Amino acid sequence: MTTPKVKPAQRLTAHPRAEPGAGRKLELYQATRAPEAPVGEILRQYGLHLDDLRQIEQTIESAALAALKVHGRHGRLPTDVTPERLLRLEQELTEKTRALAELSVAFTVLEKKDREESRLALPAGRSRRRRAR
Repeated sequence: MTTPKVKPAQRLTAHPRAEPGAGRKLELYQATRAPEAPVGEILRQYGLHLDDLRQIEQTIESAALAALKVHGRHGRLPTDVTPERLLRLEQELTEKTRALAELSVAFTVLEKKDREESRLALPAGRSRRRRAR
C-alpha cells in the first residue's frame, strides 16, 4: 500500500500555526487514516501538531455521526398512502384536535377560578402590588 504524499505547494509556509480550512483538515484526516501513514511527516508538512490532528479527528467523527443520525431520522417518506391509512390519520387528527380544544377550555376555567380565589384571598381595598411591597 502506498502512503499518501502531500505536495510541497500544499504546505503551510506563511504561518506555521495558521488554522487550515475545512478542506485542508479533511485532506489531512484522510491522509492519516492509512495504517502505514507517516503521521509525523504528514503533520510536519501541514505545519500542525498531534493535538491538532486529534481535535480534527474528533470534530470530523462527531460531525459524521450527527449527520448520520439526522439522515436516519428523516428517512424517505411513504410514496403511496392507502385511502384507509389516510382516513385513519384524518380521524386521529380530528380526535387530537378535539382533545386539545377540551384541554384549552379546562385550562381557561382553572385559570379563571385561580384568579377569583386569589382576588378573594386579598384584604379588601388592597391590591397584590401594594401587598408585595
